[in-house]
Amino acid sequence: MSYQKRTALALAAAVAGPVVLMAAPAAHADVVDVNYKCETPIGPKSAVSPIDIRAVKSGSAYKLTMSFQKGVSSSPVALGAGAMNPSAVIKLGGPDKGTVAVAGPANTAEIPANAPIKISDLSGTYTPKASGKVTFTASILTIKALGTTTTCTPGNSPGPSLSLDVTGASGPVESLPRTGPLDSALALGTLGGTVLLTGAAGVLWLTRRGARAHG
Repeated sequence: MSYQKRTALALAAAVAGPVVLMAAPAAHADVVDVNYKCETPIGPKSAVSPIDIRAVKSGSAYKLTMSFQKGVSSSPVALGAGAMNPSAVIKLGGPDKGTVAVAGPANTAEIPANAPIKISDLSGTYTPKASGKVTFTASILTIKALGTTTTCTPGNSPGPSLSLDVTGASGPVESLPRTGPLDSALALGTLGGTVLLTGAAGVLWLTRRGARAHG
């Protein structure tokens, strides 16, 4: 192999290396078992459901999707289509704190009496306010049906279902110009322009004054 080809390949490898590192995934997801303790209109119930949380970047925000792989409660009476509305909150951890509200559509098919209530995928939007590795953990689930509200709280302190490297929103734009070298040069250029304009105006004023004096 010629020297030129070896050099070209070495340069290509050097350039390709950082690209591969930058393409490494910045998210880690786990399916976590959540033991929900539910306070229902007919008394307490409990059930374990594996929870999956996924994130898709959309501009400066992320669309979160929370999925339940098993039902977590039941109803003593049948729930007709559209009778049940689920919602939940996802707890943030790491550099960002607080919760993200997620909600899903009502049930499209009838849920038989005493059958596990299958929760549809819940979705919401998360906008980072801090930078770093943020975790997302299943928190309180709320089920509204037939004028009643069932609240389900994780009773087993589940771990995060998702961790994500994020960059927080930038701060407010500064009202005063920065004092970097480029800005200083621009400021000096503006000042120079002002001096030149002032000088030209001064020359024009003196010329007009001289013309009136000779008149």
